[in-house]
Amino acid sequence: MQLILKRYFEDEYLVAPQPNGQEAMRWLDDGNDVDAIVADYEMPVMNGPASIKPLRTSVLHRHTPLIMLSGKEESSSKIQRLRHGADDYMVKPFDPEELDLCLKNMMRKLSF
Repeated sequence: MQLILKRYFEDEYLVAPQPNGQEAMRWLDDGNDVDAIVADYEMPVMNGPASIKPLRTSVLHRHTPLIMLSGKEESSSKIQRLRHGADDYMVKPFDPEELDLCLKNMMRKLSF
């Protein structure tokens, strides 16, 4: 999934895939700033809920758009992810163009 997203988005965005949620949090804590975060809800080592909480309490990243990806499409799963602090939720498999438009819309709202 990371390779597909990197190839699709690398011409327009700087894409920095991380092997798991814990490494992603370390990378962000090292001072790397991002315009948006796309994360899998079922990440190894540190899953979606465990990574969302520190993001949403961080001074630097609390307003960063966050899209969670998951293989679960039932409404209760979507509600749970949004309740945890994700800004949006996409069910895998998804169309990368849809993700691109979602990211652009979120970032446009932040620029106002």
